[in-house]
Amino acid sequence: MSYRQIKWMIILIPMITIQVWEYVRHEYLHPFISMRIGNWLSALLVFVVTLWLAMKLFRRMEQMQDELNRERAYKAVLVERERIARELHDGIAQSLFLLSVKTHKLEEDCPDGHKEQIRGIKETVRKVHDHVRQAISNLRLPPAATVAPWKESIRAFVRNFEEESRLQATLDWDKSGELETMLSPKDKMEIVSCVREALMNIRKHSHARQVRILFRTEVGGWSLVVEDDGQGIQGDPFGDPSRYGLRMMRERAAEMGWKFTVYSKDGWTRLEIRKEGAG
Repeated sequence: MSYRQIKWMIILIPMITIQVWEYVRHEYLHPFISMRIGNWLSALLVFVVTLWLAMKLFRRMEQMQDELNRERAYKAVLVERERIARELHDGIAQSLFLLSVKTHKLEEDCPDGHKEQIRGIKETVRKVHDHVRQAISNLRLPPAATVAPWKESIRAFVRNFEEESRLQATLDWDKSGELETMLSPKDKMEIVSCVREALMNIRKHSHARQVRILFRTEVGGWSLVVEDDGQGIQGDPFGDPSRYGLRMMRERAAEMGWKFTVYSKDGWTRLEIRKEGAG
């Protein structure tokens, strides 16, 4: 029901109510109800109908206003994210690209005794540049307001991952359809970001041959598992400075109230994100 329809109903229904009442009163109830009692009943009927209608319609108007306020706030956040992404791209990302060009030139011109140090600096610049580009991509990721966009985004990431890494990736969705009703637009957006970061992390570090992405529903909750058959976990993955993506995913999951674990089992390294049910 639109805002305009609600306003017209508030205006028309009391008028229609009194017209119907007056017709019934004069045609059928006139011998039984005096004029004075009829007038009092008319006022009482209009009051009751108007109160009942107003409570329902005003409640609906409040819901619509709340939805509008949330939508405005959400759009404001998206605008701010786009502004930050643009500033990162035009500022830090461009500076890092220029720095990588200069370090490459420095590597070519410097004596052999210093080339190893220059390569280390060059690799550090490359990693920071990758993290900034990933942050820009995440900031520019549109909200998944419907089922198709967020699933299609993940499918696109998987296709690109297979093309770039030459690895076989399997995507297995929950077939019951319950997953769609459990996930809010923000849930979907964050899941897309996590899958993208997980695939990038596998491509950089795991030396895997196969990758599996599994979505499952549970009692009142859901789970996402991204696993690979690569070299496995060496020590504390969160303590490794090169595993910034893992720490970023863990922080994102914590902000959403999800459980985040990374472990090895049966020759597979598994990254698991879980939303547990209220019960």
